[in-house]
Amino acid sequence: MAETDGELARRLATETGRLLVSVRPGDGDRTAQNFLAAQLEEHRPNDAVLSEEAPDDPRRLTADRVWIIDPLDGSREFAEPGRTDWAVHVALWERGELVAGAVALPAFQRISRVPHRRPRIVVSRTRPPECAERVAAAINAVLVPMGSAGAKTMAVVRGEADAYLHAGGMYEWDSAAPVFVARAAGLHASRADGRPLVYNQPDPWLPDLLICRQELAEVLT
Repeated sequence: MAETDGELARRLATETGRLLVSVRPGDGDRTAQNFLAAQLEEHRPNDAVLSEEAPDDPRRLTADRVWIIDPLDGSREFAEPGRTDWAVHVALWERGELVAGAVALPAFQRISRVPHRRPRIVVSRTRPPECAERVAAAINAVLVPMGSAGAKTMAVVRGEADAYLHAGGMYEWDSAAPVFVARAAGLHASRADGRPLVYNQPDPWLPDLLICRQELAEVLT
């Protein structure tokens, strides 16, 4: 029986992650892009693709289905020995909505959850948003720097953090798969001010992102 879109997204993210582990610290971006492009061409040849590692194809703007992928999110962390905060993002947009998605953390090693009294907000380790300190002060939170957007989102999904805030700009492929996974886990996902996230736009730039527990959404937006 043919794979569903969700099954395909999960398999491709997982297999790309295994491939990246095998070539680390080589040219992960190119290796992952070539693998994902070939797999999507084989299994979903009629769908369009928007990828960080490939030229933008304007035909996606009139397509009903577009795979939004980041073959290696967190290239900096991938290149640093011992870091686990890099990811593979595979998402499917269909007629205005994200309908499938998967985030793989190939180097992640599960640790015991440690209860924390103060809320934890994960932010970019290289580009923390200027508003982060203000937001943290408003809810007496601790800021936790981390790499890949996928890694930060999964920290919230796993309950190791309470929110992920980004306000320095990103692209659709940075957040599409993480947002799908977060919503599937019952989390809030929106622009930093609460406006909806919109994908497959002519300009794939997104200014900001908020992923958090539902009870924090009204306070943080």
